[in-house]
Amino acid sequence: MAFKETKLYSIVNFTCPHCHEGRFFVSHPYDLSRAGDLHAKCDRCGRPYSKEPGFYYGAMYVAYAIGVAVCVTMWVAMAVLWPKATVLQQILTITGVMVVGTPLFYALSKIIWANMFFNYQGPPSGDISRTQAK
Repeated sequence: MAFKETKLYSIVNFTCPHCHEGRFFVSHPYDLSRAGDLHAKCDRCGRPYSKEPGFYYGAMYVAYAIGVAVCVTMWVAMAVLWPKATVLQQILTITGVMVVGTPLFYALSKIIWANMFFNYQGPPSGDISRTQAK
């Protein structure tokens, strides 16, 4: 299996979970006016990005896990690399990283959630209208 066929490829590159070629998001995570907006369907294979209304509410659980992982990782890294930091310095540093990283974590949570439910089906074969009929 090539790296392009893995879910990690889709997550890292923010590409379609079905074909790993089309763009998943309308814009990059730090375009705050469009943060989290995704296309209704893939521009390459035509497959939809949602199974049902409210499908991405489950991404909140993924976002929570990412947030906890980042906070714990930052705390451990600070304990090892900056052992004399006060509690206030730790809190401010971790809060700063969380605030700056929030748009990225939000985008990651959505693409991870989509990859949990959509499997790689390969690039589209033929024209999009035939793929949509399936």
